Amino acid sequence: MKTIDLTGLSPDVKEYITGLKIQIDEQAKTIESKNLRIDRLMDIVAALQKGMYGQSSEKRRYILGEDNPQPSLFNEAEFEANRNAPEPDQVSVSGHARKPKRTKEELAADLPVEEILCELDEEQLTCEVCDGKMRVLGKETVREELEIIPARVKRLRYIRYSYVCERCELETGEATIVKAPTPVPVIKRSLASASTVAHVMYQKYVNGLPLYRQEKDWANQGIVLSRATLANWIIRSANDWLLPLWEIMKTHLVKQAVVHADETVTQVLKEEGKKPSSESRMWVYCSGKTETKPIVLFEYQPTRSGEHARRFLEGFHGYLITDGYKGYDKVPNVTRCGCWSHLRRRYQEAMPKNGVIEGSNAAIGFDYCNQLFSIEKELEQLPPDGRKLQRQGRSKPVLDAYWSWIETVNVLMGSKLGEAITYSVNQRNSLSTFLEDGRIELSNNRAENAIRPFVVGRKGWLFSDTTKGAKASAVVYSIVETAKANNLNIYMYLVYLFTMMPGIDFRSNPVLLEDFMPWSPKLPDYCHNTKH
Repeated sequence: MKTIDLTGLSPDVKEYITGLKIQIDEQAKTIESKNLRIDRLMDIVAALQKGMYGQSSEKRRYILGEDNPQPSLFNEAEFEANRNAPEPDQVSVSGHARKPKRTKEELAADLPVEEILCELDEEQLTCEVCDGKMRVLGKETVREELEIIPARVKRLRYIRYSYVCERCELETGEATIVKAPTPVPVIKRSLASASTVAHVMYQKYVNGLPLYRQEKDWANQGIVLSRATLANWIIRSANDWLLPLWEIMKTHLVKQAVVHADETVTQVLKEEGKKPSSESRMWVYCSGKTETKPIVLFEYQPTRSGEHARRFLEGFHGYLITDGYKGYDKVPNVTRCGCWSHLRRRYQEAMPKNGVIEGSNAAIGFDYCNQLFSIEKELEQLPPDGRKLQRQGRSKPVLDAYWSWIETVNVLMGSKLGEAITYSVNQRNSLSTFLEDGRIELSNNRAENAIRPFVVGRKGWLFSDTTKGAKASAVVYSIVETAKANNLNIYMYLVYLFTMMPGIDFRSNPVLLEDFMPWSPKLPDYCHNTKH
C-alpha cells in the first residue's frame, strides 16, 4: 500500500486517516481469511466428489495423465484402451506367466471327481440290424460340470461304551468297569461343535455376514438359534482356545525386526463410562514383509491413546512403521518409520482444481513420491542387504532432491498443499529411515491392508454390543488374518483348532501351543491351501 504523507494536516484529519488505514488493513485480513476458508471448503467439496465419483488409484497416469495435463478422474478406460494392441498369448503375474484363460481341467484339478456313467439298459444291448448282443466298444468324456452341495446340518450323538472284566467279576465278585474315552467338547453343555463354531466365525469374520443374518440362515435350515447364542459361541471359543494362541503370537511379534501398526474406529454400545455413540479403537499390528512367521494381531481399546501402543509393544526394539500419528511416539526404544503412501495421498488431494495440474507444486511433490515407489518396485526381489545398498545409490539422491525442493516451496498455510508440506517437514526423520535397513518398507500399506477386512466387515455388523464381543472379535480377526497370511485354509484351520485344542493340556505346558501356530510344520495338510 502506498504511504500517505500526513505532513501539514490537522490532528483530527490525521486521526481520521489513520483510522481508515487500520480499518482497511483489518478488512484485508478478513478478506484473506475468508478466501482461505473458501479454498478449504472447495477442497472439501472436491474431496467429497472424488470420493463419490472419482478414481481411487494413485498411479501417476490416472492423476496427471500422459499427454493431457487435465485431471483424469474418469478417463482410465481412455488411457488404457488401444484398439491396435495385439491379444497377448501369456499374462505376466508377479514373477510368473500363465495362460490368460484357464481351462476347466486347471480350475477343477484338485476337486474330487464323481463319474456318472451313461450306459444302455440290458434290453437295449440287442443290435437292431441282426439281433446280436452288443459289447462295450469304448467310452468318452462328454462334458464336466461343477456341483455344489449346500451345507447340511446333522446331530452328532456321542454314545460311550462301558466295559466290565468278567474274570474279576467271577473271582472277586467285584466288577472292574472301564469306559471308553470321548472327545472333549469345544463348549461344555452346548450343541456347538468344532465345525459349527468355525462356520459361524468364518461367516462373520471372513465373509462379513452379521449374526442376525446368520440367525435367519440357520432358521431356513430348520434350526432355531438366536444371535445371542451365536455370539456366546464366538466369545467363549475365542477366550478359551484362540486367546492363548493370540498371546503366543504376540510374544513372537515383539521379537521381530519390523512391525507395522495402524488403528481404526469401532463402536461399542455397552461400554462402562462411555455413551453408545462414542468412538472406540481397533488397533492392528503386523510383521514386516521379510519375516518368516507372518503375524497379524488386532487389539480392542476404548481410546486412541498412544499408551495402548506403548503397552502392547513393550519389549519391541525394532523399526515401527506407522502413519504420522504422534501417539506412536510414546513407544520407547524403537525407530519410527514414516509412510510415503500417506504423503503421496496428501499431494494427490492438493492437486489444483482449475485443471492445470502438470507443473504445479502438488504434481512435483507427487512425482517425487512416485519416483521412490518406482525404484522400490525394481528392488522388490533383492535381499534386504542388497536393497539397502541400492537405496543408498538410487533412492537417496531422489530423497535429497525432494528435501531441497521442499525448502523452496512457498504455500498458503491451511491449504491442502500446505498440509502436505507441513506433513513432510514434521515427518522428515521418519520418512528418511527406510535408507537405514532393507527390511523397512516404504509405506504402511501392510497394516492398512491387514485392517481392511475389519473395516469391510464393520459395514455389515456396524458395532459391537459389549466390550467382551469387541475383544473376542479382535482375537478372531487376529487368528483369521494370520492364517490368511500363512496361506492356510481358514475354515479348516479353525475346525482343527476347535477339535484338537480342547483335549490338550496347554495351560500347564504352554510349549504345546507352538504346534498349533499358523506356521507350524505339524499342521495337517488339509489346513493348507492348495497352490494352483
